Amino acid sequence: MAKKPSAGTAAIQALTKAKVLFTLHEYEHTPGETHFGEETVARLGLDPARVFKTLLAEVTLNGKDQLVVGVVPMSGQMDLKALAAAVGAKKAAMADPAAAERATGYVVGGISPFGQKTRHVTVVDESATGFPTVYVSAGRRGLQVEVDPADLIRLTAAATAPIGR
Repeated sequence: MAKKPSAGTAAIQALTKAKVLFTLHEYEHTPGETHFGEETVARLGLDPARVFKTLLAEVTLNGKDQLVVGVVPMSGQMDLKALAAAVGAKKAAMADPAAAERATGYVVGGISPFGQKTRHVTVVDESATGFPTVYVSAGRRGLQVEVDPADLIRLTAAATAPIGR
């Protein structure tokens, strides 16, 4: 069900402040469910190729370890080698979930590419540009935001690359 924008999460606040058109889609998250993307797709009846998950990986850039964000379709996985190449690193490894939560201000399963506590280098899988709108977390489990992929890329200052497989 679509809802009107409200103050809500940091992601919703960031989108509202940027005057981006978006639609919220909310569903009842099942406590204990850990397959967040599959739950989103099933509950909202969406095409998994249009629902994107926000994942954090650790890379070494300029001799310094840092987190980077990969935004990839639910229908696949993030290709860590491709992500590393996209940001100019030799390799990437999935970030520790607790580190991802601290760095973004969101809980796993509700990490949004918008309104993160710390801004990170972000790469969006190039498949996003093939849709009029895509769905990403709005900052909590059970809440998705539907946006134009151009707005997703612009607001996160993301590069696009084939990082999904």
